[in-house]
Amino acid sequence: MTRVKGGTVSKTRRRKVLKEAKGYFGSKHRLYKTAQEQVFHSGAYAYRDRKANKRNFRKLWITRINAACRENDISYSKFMNGLSKAGIEINRKMLSEMAINDPEMFKNLVKTSKEALEGKISKKEVKEEVKDAKPAKKTTPTSKPDYSTMTLSELKNIAKEQGIKGYSTMKKDELLANLK
Repeated sequence: MTRVKGGTVSKTRRRKVLKEAKGYFGSKHRLYKTAQEQVFHSGAYAYRDRKANKRNFRKLWITRINAACRENDISYSKFMNGLSKAGIEINRKMLSEMAINDPEMFKNLVKTSKEALEGKISKKEVKEEVKDAKPAKKTTPTSKPDYSTMTLSELKNIAKEQGIKGYSTMKKDELLANLK
């Protein structure tokens, strides 16, 4: 039986691995065998560290929230417990951003948390406050909206509200004609 060389298929496979290994130190970017080994390990490290990154950010957010809580004379654990008793569900990322960029709002959350811990405020009261705080929508339009500047998804939402049939399959110009 004759010997069969891999030819272009092997060359392409090796070239692909070496291309992925570009920038590695020493022989890891030059020699196929070591490059292949390093690319394999790099993939495993990348997968592992994508998970670790989420944990690291959560730690950072908790540290920031804790620092802001300490400035407002409450511990992190009591603050979070008070928020849950008050029925306020804000993720830690948003809380840390609030602590950095909007300290007054964070101070209000600390106050609400402290009141919930003391039993002065309940989940129902917080929900009522939130409803009262939302501004009322204006029901009287001053003029017709300019549909030509809107995106297709916005036009489809308006068509859905107006009860136009078959809006989901229409193109933008058909929607514009039906809305006018």
